[in-house]
Amino acid sequence: MTPKLYGEQSQSLFTKHVLSQCLTRVDTQLLDSKTDQMQRFSSNSSAIRSKVVFSGIQPTGIPHIGNYVGALRQWVQLQHQEPKNTKLIYSIVDLHAITTTQSPEKLKKCKRECLAALLAIGIDPERAILFYQSSQKLNLAATSHMEERPFENRLKLGLFAYPVLQAADILVHRATHVPVGHDQQQHIEFARECVTNFNHAYGECLTQPATITPPAHRVMSLSDPTSKMSKSHKLARSRILITDGPDEIRLKVFSALTDSVQGISYDPAARPGISNLLSLFSIFDAEKRSPEQLASAYSDTPPRLFKSMVSDAIVSGLQDVRARYTQLVEDGTCYLDHVEAEGARKARENAEETMSIVRTAVGL
Repeated sequence: MTPKLYGEQSQSLFTKHVLSQCLTRVDTQLLDSKTDQMQRFSSNSSAIRSKVVFSGIQPTGIPHIGNYVGALRQWVQLQHQEPKNTKLIYSIVDLHAITTTQSPEKLKKCKRECLAALLAIGIDPERAILFYQSSQKLNLAATSHMEERPFENRLKLGLFAYPVLQAADILVHRATHVPVGHDQQQHIEFARECVTNFNHAYGECLTQPATITPPAHRVMSLSDPTSKMSKSHKLARSRILITDGPDEIRLKVFSALTDSVQGISYDPAARPGISNLLSLFSIFDAEKRSPEQLASAYSDTPPRLFKSMVSDAIVSGLQDVRARYTQLVEDGTCYLDHVEAEGARKARENAEETMSIVRTAVGL
């Protein structure tokens, strides 16, 4: 899931309508015959309701610090905050990445970079299930194959039915909690609707997912501080990757767009560039000071010296991540392959538990 995280593509009303109709079109006699199944599956309720956190990230390359601060850092924190019996499942959603045409070589490279990056920031494969989405299902049918006449536009079914695939990712692991931003909650509502309809027909088999809303940390572009930091921006210096070296970080910070106003002050509306640098400083500040506190402490600091201080804080904060990433990608023992294989195995086993319940309930 800044690589793009879940919810960045709009929900298809068509797919929502079709799936809803399919799930609610149940014969009355079938509902009556499911009463005993509902009682039978109630014995599984404790297992189904145990806490399971699921989230995904698209493999669009090495994450930048906006991705890290906005979502990935929370993934790491959950490993320490949640009790040991909470299941953490993190997916690199490569199937979502091929809803538009991708170079196979580039996709393979980006997947591996994303896996190494997640391990480098502190994801523990012994604590969390970390896997590629494609290890479970396929997403290669074109939408034209679903129509009576062929389209010249060879869109993938995954783009057409994006919310359905996302809901399947969440529900097949019986996730109880999904970290999402405020603008992504409609996607969880669609998944919840699927659960309601299925459970109404077949008994309490699937789990209703709730949302975990991460703290609101918006890291803005260095070259356009009124816009969020993004991989899609044409200027590489607009973003800092979590694997950037000290020289790259300093060059990008020193080239950051600011203003000609004297002094340092925190005012995102009037001074977005300086305010963004203060936010970055705060994120990586060893003393955990807020942007406002930093602005007060360094109000008379010359801009060039201030940028140097911001650079030093970011370099210090990312040095261990960069070192771990370099070690992982240069490792000759194929540790990444081992993590990938083990994560896929665990994910398939976890999904099969759900599918076994579903197949029994449906009568397959």
